[in-house]
Amino acid sequence: MTIPNDQEAQSLRWEFHDFGSLDTAALFALMKLRVDVFVVEQACAYPELDDADTALQTIHVLGYADDELAAYARAMPGGTHSPPHRPTTSEGERMAQLPIRIGRVVIARPYRGKGLATSLMQQLMSQLQVRFPGRNHCLAAQESVRGFYAALGFAPVSDVYLEDGIAHVDMLRLIACHGAASAAPDA
Repeated sequence: MTIPNDQEAQSLRWEFHDFGSLDTAALFALMKLRVDVFVVEQACAYPELDDADTALQTIHVLGYADDELAAYARAMPGGTHSPPHRPTTSEGERMAQLPIRIGRVVIARPYRGKGLATSLMQQLMSQLQVRFPGRNHCLAAQESVRGFYAALGFAPVSDVYLEDGIAHVDMLRLIACHGAASAAPDA
């Protein structure tokens, strides 16, 4: 299926999963998409699959055009790598202060340039606001898409650095600055 415009990009079927709720077809599709893009297309040999995929609080968002996976991202509320177990009270309090780390944002090649990345990020950020209200969001953006994330409210918080041979910049989205569920102080 080819999606010709932004209006149809909004009509994807969005699914949100933790690792345990992914069926084998969805798991295979997301692994294949990530490896096809991040390892093969970008010619970057690194361990694409990691413990963050299976961490207790990691959220996987999948966008389907008919039955084909067109978009994927994950979010890790516990920071870079959420613990694979239920956190203790002190771990939970510490994790609640960390920004939610977004990663592995990817659009399948036939669906690029059609507004899907914006739809994917909007879906994910909305879900994060429902599940984790008031938590900031962070990510390591490839330098080539810094402007895309800036348009979504992310600001650079690091210098450009190389990760696996690709230029990246760390970015942060402060929820209080973007109309999230924070009340204005009384006058």
